[in-house]
Amino acid sequence: MNPFTKVPILGQARQEEMLRAAVTLPYKETGQGELHCHFFIPPDFNPEVPGPLMLFFHGGYWDSSTPTQFVPHARHFAARGALTATVETRVRAIHGTGPMEALEDVRDLLAWLGKHADGFGIDPARVVLGGASGGAFLALSQVLPRPDRSEPAGLQPAALVLFSALLDTTAASVAERFADARTARAWSPLNRCKARKLPPMILFHGKNDRVNPFPTAQKFTKALRWRRNRVELVDYERAEHSFFNFNLSEFHYDLTLKAADRFLCDHGLLEPSEDLVV
Repeated sequence: MNPFTKVPILGQARQEEMLRAAVTLPYKETGQGELHCHFFIPPDFNPEVPGPLMLFFHGGYWDSSTPTQFVPHARHFAARGALTATVETRVRAIHGTGPMEALEDVRDLLAWLGKHADGFGIDPARVVLGGASGGAFLALSQVLPRPDRSEPAGLQPAALVLFSALLDTTAASVAERFADARTARAWSPLNRCKARKLPPMILFHGKNDRVNPFPTAQKFTKALRWRRNRVELVDYERAEHSFFNFNLSEFHYDLTLKAADRFLCDHGLLEPSEDLVV
């Protein structure tokens, strides 16, 4: 099991069972098979009435495919009225690939969803990207300036919800997953935070995160705020890298979930609920 995504075996089995309740659709064909989106449908879903879409990209530094990570989050936000999906991208263990191929997959996914927005009942103005660690990097890379100067494709996010985000890709353990150190440096979010007018984002980060250190999150947040971007950094004392996962800490899962829900309500992306108290 990948050391960055340790999940108790029983908990992972439960989430794999929960994933079977999703509507699974292929969005891309690769040489090793299809890539899928696992959709969770809101109650009383009517595709003729456009509503919010939330996409979740799992962590793991693009090593192994774990779309089960965000199943509890996806189920919650589906119950709150959003079409949600946990997303597969290419990974090293299956496809022999790295972060650049995963970025290409996300771009293709957003283009595919954009073409079918009407059929899926998606409101293009209410798209939310969420992710953990390397998955947060994928989400952020859809809004930060792109070193290759390519233009965004398809649906564009109105907000980001990020957990233990990977913000510096120059460390040796991460840079080795890129083609070379220069590419890793160019695509590092910490080196791309000079943009203005970014979508609002909320970052959840443990102060004891030894994988993606908390001071980096502080530095990143400060740089974006200085350019008047709307960024919230929510820190947790004595919390480590995977603190927010349902199988590791229901307490922190609940805290971060409610805070994310409140954040999305504040920005008009979800309807407020009296049942949620933050």
